[in-house]
Order: sequence, then C-alpha cells, then structure tokens
Amino acid sequence: MTIHALPRPDGQLMAGTPEPTRPPRIGLVLTGGGARAAYQVGALRGLAKVLGEPSAPFQIVTGVSAGAINGCALAARANTFSDAVRDLCELWSSLEPDSIYRTDLRGVGPVGASWIRDILTGGHVGETRINYLLDTTPLRQLLEKRLALEQVVERFRDGSLHGCAVTATNYATGTALTFFDGAAEIVPWQRSTRLGIREPLTIEHVLASAAIPIFFPPIALRGSYYGDGCIRMNAPLSPAIHLGADRIVAIGIRYFRTTEQTLVLNQPLDGTKPSIADIAGLLLNAVFLDSIEGDLERLERINRTLALLPSGTTQPLRHVPVLALRPSEDIGRMAAQQYTQLPATLRYLLSGIGATADRGWDLVSYLAFEPIYIRRLVELGYQDTLARHREIEQFFAAPSQASART
Repeated sequence: MTIHALPRPDGQLMAGTPEPTRPPRIGLVLTGGGARAAYQVGALRGLAKVLGEPSAPFQIVTGVSAGAINGCALAARANTFSDAVRDLCELWSSLEPDSIYRTDLRGVGPVGASWIRDILTGGHVGETRINYLLDTTPLRQLLEKRLALEQVVERFRDGSLHGCAVTATNYATGTALTFFDGAAEIVPWQRSTRLGIREPLTIEHVLASAAIPIFFPPIALRGSYYGDGCIRMNAPLSPAIHLGADRIVAIGIRYFRTTEQTLVLNQPLDGTKPSIADIAGLLLNAVFLDSIEGDLERLERINRTLALLPSGTTQPLRHVPVLALRPSEDIGRMAAQQYTQLPATLRYLLSGIGATADRGWDLVSYLAFEPIYIRRLVELGYQDTLARHREIEQFFAAPSQASART
C-alpha cells in the first residue's frame, strides 16, 4: 500500500528521511452511506464524551460521500470540537426526507415520468435525458445555510487544522479525485485511479462527493460531472495519510459479521428471486462499505509487517496506527422498520423495484432520513463508542513515534 510513503516536493516517494519530533497528527476518516452516516455523528458524540471536551483532537479531516458533509462541518469548527459535534447532532436530529430531496408529487413526478419516457422511447423523445431519481435541491439549500466552509481556511490559519479533503468520482474518466486544502507542505499525489488536487473546498465539492449514484444528480465541477466519491475510492485511508496523519480514527458504517453469521446469510432463503431493490442495495453496499474494510485490512497488515523489521531499517513505508469504529448492529436491517414512514411518493417508486417492508432493507437504509431512524443510529454510534472508552483513551494518549518514522 504505497500511500504510506513520504512524498518529496515533486510528489514522488522518498525513503529514509526522518520527520522532526512533534505531537502526532491524528486524522479522522469518515466514509459515506446516505442516511447511514448518522451513525458517525453518534460516534463523534461518544468521542467528545470519552476525550473530555477536547478542543481539537483531529488535525486532519477527510470525508467521502455523506462523510464529506460531516467532515467539512467538523473541519470548519476544528478548534471547538465538542461544539461542532453538538451542532452536527442537532442538524441530523432535525432531518426529514424532504430536508434532503423533494418528496412532493410535483418534485418526484416529473423525474419518474422522464425515466419512463426515456426507457420506452430509447431516449429519442425530448431533449433532456434524466440521470437521477431524486431532486436534491433541499440538500443544497441546507448545506448553503449550515455548512460554513469559509471557516475552514481560518482553522488552517489558527493551527487547529492541518488539512481537510473530500473525494468525488469523475463520471467521464472514472477517476477518484480528492480535493484538499491545508498546510503548504502538503503536495498533490497521483495514482492509477485516484488523484489529490489542491483547491479551496466549496459546497459543489461536498455535493459532488455526496451524490449517491442513480438516486442523486451528478454535480458539474471543473468542466465535468462528478458523483459519489465512494464509487471509485478503493483506498479511503489514503487522503488522510497523504495529508500527514500519523494516526487515524476511521468511522465505518458496516456491521462486522462473524464467519458463522456470514454462512447463515449465504444460505438460500426460499427460492425467491432477488428484486432490483435487493441488487441495488448490494451494489450500494459494495460502493459504500467494502472499500474501507479492505483498506483497513491492508493497513493493519502493513503495520504488522513493519513491526517485524529490524529497528533502523530503511524502507518507504511508515507505521500508521488506526482505530476503527463500527456499528455493533446491522443498520441495514434497522431501516426495515422505517419503510412505512417514508414519504408515499418515494415508497411508490421504491415498491416498483421491489423495496418493501420485508425486502430491500439495504437500499432503504441509504435513503431513510426519518427522525426515528436517524436518532436510533446516532444513539447506536454513541453507545458503541462509549463501550470502547478505554481503547480510545489509550489510542489518543500514546506517545508520538514521529521521530522514528521514515
């Protein structure tokens, strides 16, 4: 995993150069998942409780998809972490579906009609071919009102923040672009399917990162169209490491299943064929859940390998401790109980592809911005984090190893 190497000013990798002794920079990595990202807010609330009202525990913040929204909200107030978390909790607790996308018939109807027209006519009738299911104008208005991105630059100036980044996917090239801003020493990077580009972060970057494929509209940015950053981001820990994180706290949204649970779930149900909603939910899980788990496994494997090398060995990789916080319950299944609470227009559209109160839980979980569901996820994240308070305290209290890294 070559993202752990130190960059030279020209962006290439350089081995054997020790960093000066300094307090460790702790990076926060927030992945995506629509409504599921409410779990992150609960986990952040738990971290604020465990750490005792910290002022700025994270000097580096990176986010993808809905995690980009949470990450930028924290970055803007990185100097008052507890206050930022309280604001995030208040924001998420006030959400309803129509806070994110239009749920009225006048908003949903034309989009659905355009889909039907294009399918039946092969796209040869009318000038506009619709490429999304939900109108997210309310989300844009909400972020313009609540996300004070201009304060991110102030956090760089006062030293409470070293770097901030969000990732979006370019629909034309299939490349994951990480847009970052921060300290002058941070240099852009390039890999085969992902790039790091320095530029001031805007609402457009955040909306692009959070544009769930098919459901949310692509966002025009830099002369191209972008969608959810999780689509092609196979190394979500990479931006935090490139920005200079010495340690990482990663908050995921995937319930960690045991081998026994996986084998049970792989058993045939009753011969019922999977619906489009089942398949769409599986695809969204692959987009939002699998990459962070795979990247965590790679990083942990590299850390174990480095621990076996003799002291003083020159090599281009560095040890990056990571603390991963995950749900203790399957939050996809939790969403099934909220299906009947979704707006009637959305239920109508979802039922057409097989999403019901009994099927298509995972798909519903990404769109269920229902107050009851949101509050349950926030509380679950909070309790899961408190349950690991000793591990968290030890992680943040560990002394710096920066002077020994290469």
